[in-house]
Amino acid sequence: MTVAERETSEPAVAAPLRSRLGWIVILSVASGFPFGLFNDLVPVYLRANGASLSEIGLLSTLALPWALKFVWAPAVDRLGTRRRWIAGTQIGLAVSLVLLATGGASVGPTFFVLLLTLVALSATQDIAVDGYTIEIMDRSELGPANGTRVMGYRVGMIVAGGVLVAASGRLGWTAVFLAGATLFAMTAVLTSAMPEARREHDAHESWIEPLRELLSRPEILVAGLFVLTFKLGDLALTPMVKPFWVDSGYTVQQIGWVQTTLGVGASIVGALLGGEVIRRLGTFRALWVLGLVQALSNLTYWAAAVGGATVPLMYSAAIVEQFTAGLGTAAFLTFLMTLSCRKYAATQFALLTALYRVGGIGAAAVSGILTQRMGYASYFLLTFALALPAFALLPWVRGAAAKD
Repeated sequence: MTVAERETSEPAVAAPLRSRLGWIVILSVASGFPFGLFNDLVPVYLRANGASLSEIGLLSTLALPWALKFVWAPAVDRLGTRRRWIAGTQIGLAVSLVLLATGGASVGPTFFVLLLTLVALSATQDIAVDGYTIEIMDRSELGPANGTRVMGYRVGMIVAGGVLVAASGRLGWTAVFLAGATLFAMTAVLTSAMPEARREHDAHESWIEPLRELLSRPEILVAGLFVLTFKLGDLALTPMVKPFWVDSGYTVQQIGWVQTTLGVGASIVGALLGGEVIRRLGTFRALWVLGLVQALSNLTYWAAAVGGATVPLMYSAAIVEQFTAGLGTAAFLTFLMTLSCRKYAATQFALLTALYRVGGIGAAAVSGILTQRMGYASYFLLTFALALPAFALLPWVRGAAAKD
C-alpha cells in the first residue's frame, strides 16, 4: 500500500465489530457463490445434459486453482490492496458468467475453459478475502467471525446451487448465468467502497518463507496431515449428491427448492451455532464435537439411498447436510486461522487450504468411477469412513498454532 493509500483508507481493524462482521458477510456470500455454482449447479446441469457420473467426478480436477492458490498468494499479499484484488476478481467473475451465458453454456471445450477461468478468479478472490478477514479480526474474534463467514459462504452457495438451479427450469441456463453476472457486478461496486485493513507483510515475501515459518513449529506435520484428512469425507460426498437427486427422478425445480427454502435456514443456523460452540468450547474441543457431527451427516444420504430415495429421506438428508456443513466448516476455518500468523496471513492460509483441497480433489475425481461400480448407497457409506481417520490426529495438533 502506498503512503497516499494509507492516508485515504480507513483501517477496517479500527471499525466496530458489527461493521467488520457486516463486510465479512458480504465477502463470504461472494466467495460462496462460485463454489456453489461449481459444486451444485454444474453437476445438475451436466447430469441433466447426459454426462456420466465418471465425467462429473473428473470435473473436480478443474478445482485445482482453489488448491494451488498458494502459488500466487504472495502476489496478492504484496501487490495492491485487498479491496482492489477483491473488486477486480469480482468484475472478472461477472465477465466469465456473461461469456458462459452468451456462448459457452453448451457442454464442450469452451464451457470447461470458462469454468476453469471462473475457478481461478474465485481462488484469487478467496486469497484476498482470507487475508482481509485475518487482518481485521483479533484472535479472540475468529470464532464468531468464522461462524458469520460460513453463514455468508453457505448463503452464496445456496443462491448459486439452489435459487439459480430452481430458476433454470423456468428461465433457462442463459438467463441463470446472466443473473449471476449481474450479482457479481453489483457486489464489485459495493466492495470497492469497503475500508482497507492494516497490512503486515514483508515486501519481498514469497510462499517459501511462510512455508518455512510453518514448518518450524512443533507438531506441524501432524497438523498438516489433519488438515489433509479432516474434510475428506465431506469433499468425497459432495460431487455425487446432486447426480443422486437427478437419478432419483427429482426435477431441477425440486432440487433448487430444497436448497433454497430448507437449505438457507439450516445453513444459517448451523454456521451461527458453530461460531457459538467454538466460543464456548474453544477451537480444539469444538473440532471434536462439530467434526463428528459433520461426519455422521454423511450417513443420512446412505439412509436415503437404501430407503428408496423417498421425499422424507431426501429432504431430511439435504437439511442435515446443510446444517452440519456450517458446523464443521466454522470450526475448521477457525483452526486454519490459528495456524496462520498475521505477517503471512493470506499465503499461509492458502498453503493450508491447499492441503485439504488436494485431498478432496483426489477423492472427488474418483467419486464418479467408484459410484458407478459400488452404487450410491455403498459409496455414501465409504465417505463416512473417510471422515474418521482425522480424529486420531486431533490430540497432537494444538502445538502447531501460530503465536502472534
